[in-house]
Amino acid sequence: MIEKQKILIVDDDENIAELIELYLNKEGFNTMIANSGEDALSATKTYEPDLMLLDIMLPGIDGYEVLRRVRKDYPLPVIMLSAKGETFDKVLGLELGADDYIMKPFDAKEMVARVKAVLRRLKSDSTAFSSDVLPKECVSFSDIIINQTDYSVTYRGKRIEMPPKELELLYFLASHPNQVFTRDQLLDHIWSYDYSGDTRTVDVHIKRLREKFHNHPDWSIKTVWGIGYKFEHH
Repeated sequence: MIEKQKILIVDDDENIAELIELYLNKEGFNTMIANSGEDALSATKTYEPDLMLLDIMLPGIDGYEVLRRVRKDYPLPVIMLSAKGETFDKVLGLELGADDYIMKPFDAKEMVARVKAVLRRLKSDSTAFSSDVLPKECVSFSDIIINQTDYSVTYRGKRIEMPPKELELLYFLASHPNQVFTRDQLLDHIWSYDYSGDTRTVDVHIKRLREKFHNHPDWSIKTVWGIGYKFEHH
């Protein structure tokens, strides 16, 4: 019997949390609800979820602080939920390491689609390891090895922790050195669903990658003005 993937729903609005739980249960997911930031951090340790749906406005420790703490210790995909539509909130959440961001009120089908899209990595990993021959999805350049089979990045001999979408973006660009991709193309390849043309998501992830790997003499992530980005290998 295949074990159900576990989703931790963090929202202080019990009605919304229960509604999310209802839709996810119908799609075959195992769920747990936490109504505060403290409960979310505790449940992350005990429940060991495959993904967290995290509301920003929480009593006590807010969603941003929960995300900061989770990112320090767990490679856990996080989708943020918020009724606040300011650009600042969205960019901050992504800069802290959120994998996606859903605005309230949201369509239930869209929410489920986004959860499945983020979890696609886990499903592909499970399929890969059930095979007799493991696929080798790995690219390497001077000082860096990006392995999408086990979702690891080694830079100058040290393992670098990063959210799944950040790694997938780096892997995709590095797999096509010196090829230019538009922001819309990157959204389509990495997020694989309609992201409502929100290319700022790509910009934020590129910014985070550059902060981790800056000023390398042999390669870099370059902006091609008016078009998009490329992994430039000298």
